[in-house]
Amino acid sequence: MEIRNKSATFEYFIEEKFEAGMVLTGTEVKSIRNGTVSFADSYCLIHNNELFLKGLHISPYEQGSYSNHPPTRDRKLLLKKKEISKILQLLKDKGLTVIPLKIFFNDRGYAKLQIGVARGKKLHDKRESIKQREADREIKRFVK
Repeated sequence: MEIRNKSATFEYFIEEKFEAGMVLTGTEVKSIRNGTVSFADSYCLIHNNELFLKGLHISPYEQGSYSNHPPTRDRKLLLKKKEISKILQLLKDKGLTVIPLKIFFNDRGYAKLQIGVARGKKLHDKRESIKQREADREIKRFVK
């Protein structure tokens, strides 16, 4: 099961992708398995050579009691130092940001987050994306 950030590819050009682990509580993992995640206004931030995910909304677990988590808390992302330094080098270029792309569970059952170093699209780029998507739909309609 994977949960995608659908607006990421519409709003940004993805330059490079990374796979990161997340520091989560038990109720957060159960909520992710239920699919109750919202990527709206979420982004990644580097602080003291550590990467943090801000603004990701994971709804509280229904069966969780007093041990439920706050929905929009900051979550630490687990990456190797080489990967973090590579992201820092990429971010020195003006106009780049780090955004979450999708959450998924790997073979061992760990929740992973795919992040991307991205450049924002202008309005004419978004129009081009819409035209391309509609053309792909037309092609699929005629192929079936």
